[in-house]
Amino acid sequence: MLGGILALMSAAAFALNNAAARRGVLSGSVLQAMAISVPFGVPFFFAGVLMFGSLDDLAAFSGREIVWLAAAGVLHFVLGRYANYRGAKAIGAVLMGPIQDLNIVVSLVLAVVFLGEKITPLMAIGIALVMFGPTLVFEGKSKREARAKGPTTFKPAYAEGFFFAALSGLAYGTSPILVRIGLEGAPDIGRGVAAGLISYIAATLVVGGFMLMPGALPHVRAMRRQEALWFTLAGLFVGIAQMTRYMALAVAPVTVVAPIMRLSSIFRIYFSWLLNRQHEHFSSSVILATFVSLVGAIILGLSADSVAAWLGLSPDAGAFLGRKWP
Repeated sequence: MLGGILALMSAAAFALNNAAARRGVLSGSVLQAMAISVPFGVPFFFAGVLMFGSLDDLAAFSGREIVWLAAAGVLHFVLGRYANYRGAKAIGAVLMGPIQDLNIVVSLVLAVVFLGEKITPLMAIGIALVMFGPTLVFEGKSKREARAKGPTTFKPAYAEGFFFAALSGLAYGTSPILVRIGLEGAPDIGRGVAAGLISYIAATLVVGGFMLMPGALPHVRAMRRQEALWFTLAGLFVGIAQMTRYMALAVAPVTVVAPIMRLSSIFRIYFSWLLNRQHEHFSSSVILATFVSLVGAIILGLSADSVAAWLGLSPDAGAFLGRKWP
């Protein structure tokens, strides 16, 4: 139960991060967003370590665990976040949602292969829906042209946006596996926060290296106050999202946390409507794609027994839905 609540909090905070970052990159750059949001996580998580009394946990991680957590940080906070912001700049946060939902499939497959977690026929149904959802996003030329005449001023760059949405989904789907490997041992929330700090330190060092590239630092310093405000808010929300995510992964398996966190797709629509309605894509096909993917994600988080009881299935049918593989 605790892991599910933490995952739900993380989903909402991730959606707020996406909406705030989307507002910032309307006029700012992805590099400027990264320069603020990634380093922001270090003091944020350090405060969390102090709050949870997890300083001893930092010293208790083995060298092997630190390597896995550092790799998770670079993959998620650098590659995944860059692709996320780049994709949002190209097609908007809402249109990215169904594409990014594919990350749950990546997480589940890797969880089975590397963590020994199991997949059931019920979960296979959920995976199929999650994979089918993004196909509904693609519109014909006539629909795109008709929508372009509507009230929105936003014109998506589809090829670029879909590529970076898929890349971010791949990174976001892989990183939970690395976190779980790095969090071997007894489940503990404080240990999860300490793990997040290690990941953020590694990611910040990488981003700091990018700041040494010619012209990078002057470019970051040139951002305006309004952009800096939105990127700071994005950093705050993603810090909350990541802290609750690491805490959830410390006490619950990937197959529970990952599906619940896909509720961020719904939160993302609401928050984007509030903050960026003139700069997003809210067509019926996107809403339907998000709904289909979300239903698949919810199914992935349900137990076979509860579904069988709710649908009034026979014992044999319930047993089939709960059959574990491999």
